[in-house]
Amino acid sequence: MVVMKYNLPYSKKIMKYFKNPKNIGRIKQPDGIGRVGNIVCGDVMELYIKVKKDKRGIEKISDAKFQTFGCVVAIALSSMLTEMVKGKSLRDAMKITNKTLLKESGKVPPIKVHCSVLAADALQETIYNYLSKHKRKIPKELEKQHTRIMKELKTLESAHPELVTFEKKVLKRK
Repeated sequence: MVVMKYNLPYSKKIMKYFKNPKNIGRIKQPDGIGRVGNIVCGDVMELYIKVKKDKRGIEKISDAKFQTFGCVVAIALSSMLTEMVKGKSLRDAMKITNKTLLKESGKVPPIKVHCSVLAADALQETIYNYLSKHKRKIPKELEKQHTRIMKELKTLESAHPELVTFEKKVLKRK
């Protein structure tokens, strides 16, 4: 019997979070929800947060959960992201970018870098949703990102309505 050793294109950290993802599921009555992705390529992420004020009145993310329909890297980065944002202020969480995620995660194949963009976009959309729901001022950069994300989403959804129906079934959305 020949045993082959494979050199996986993923870091140990990516494999750890893929094999044992943390914070899967929805938060009941979340304070913020973000949905991003491209069902055509197969990666869709939903992120949910709860926000509470600390003793000094600073709003911090007290809980985060995700649902991801996607590949190894998409699932791992979604899980990693939920761990990274817990306890962070909204201001600090907004600073998390795809580059932050890639640096934290380690080795990711170049063809999977887009998963880090999706995870960062999911976080930005979740914070945008939270600020909008609470009639709070939205920073210009966050507004700009939201406009880009919504434009991309509407283009995909109008071109592929059958995949939107499929996505709703998979993620059990209404």
